[in-house]
Amino acid sequence: MAAPLLDVRDLVMHFPVRSRGIVSRTLGHVKAVDNISFTLEAGQSLGLVGESGCGKTTTGRLVTRLQRPTSGQILFEGQDIANASPRELRPLRRDIQMIFQDPYTSLNPRHTVGSIIGAPLEIHNLVPKNKRLARVQELLEIVGLSPEHYNRYPHEFSGGQRQRIGIARALTLQPKLLVADEPVSALDVSIQAQVINLMQDLQKEFNIAFLFIAHDLAIVRHFCPEIAVMYLGKIVEKAPREQLYMSPKHPYTKALLSAVPDIGQVIAGGRRERIRLTGDVPSPINPPSGCPFRTRCWKAQDICATMPPPLEKKGGAGLAACHFPENTNPENTNPENATRDAA
Repeated sequence: MAAPLLDVRDLVMHFPVRSRGIVSRTLGHVKAVDNISFTLEAGQSLGLVGESGCGKTTTGRLVTRLQRPTSGQILFEGQDIANASPRELRPLRRDIQMIFQDPYTSLNPRHTVGSIIGAPLEIHNLVPKNKRLARVQELLEIVGLSPEHYNRYPHEFSGGQRQRIGIARALTLQPKLLVADEPVSALDVSIQAQVINLMQDLQKEFNIAFLFIAHDLAIVRHFCPEIAVMYLGKIVEKAPREQLYMSPKHPYTKALLSAVPDIGQVIAGGRRERIRLTGDVPSPINPPSGCPFRTRCWKAQDICATMPPPLEKKGGAGLAACHFPENTNPENTNPENATRDAA
């Protein structure tokens, strides 16, 4: 069996918190990414969702090696790039690219569109100088822009057009993996569908794998056949999209989905019960013992504070990290096979 395109194993990213003053000392660590693992096959897409501060953007920056992880492995086509040097990473930059969240700040306002998109060609010296303009114009046409706009500046374009320019730049080196970090969250709702459809067409045409980072569950459901849910630096559930949306196993996933408007239920006259979580998200500097979600979970018991739940099958094709998962048989809800009443 062939190895996956991307295989992330036990990935950890802790940022030191230092005191101010002449003599700086480390007071603690922000556990932004705390021991997560997942795989991604060539040409497929994996959605990474969760509320702000859960570590999903940091995960994307680690996968693209914009940051070096504290520990763990990032296997790209079987090669561990977690601790690769800049020289070792240079040829891999062609295969792993990133689409940034804000098209207003990710494009240099002093450079023309042609120089922005053509820069990777110049850096990697993949196309002769006299053919770069033709390649830039071809990429502009692929993402739905006029080839004649190569000599314009970013401020002359709308937000949706700027994101198309960012996508064209990411496509320049014909990558095998694109990490899309909230690629449509800064765009108008009317434009979001156009950009998502463009990325889907490009994925099919060029067989590109996507790690799609977002907080909009409706967009992720449309784009990704498999979804991983993060909370406080950990993956708490990972499952095919239909199972995740129709039968979530982790209470946090269930709470997230309860906040998503369901037009079908509105038409039918029904109403989805909204789950309101109490308390604030714990600090990643000092996360709770055991299950990270236990301080806000309505199903938490003593074992949740002492034993971290492993990410394992809880029924169906997905994985969940919960001692008392949702939508399972009663005998499977307690690791000690004890029955209990759901809150």
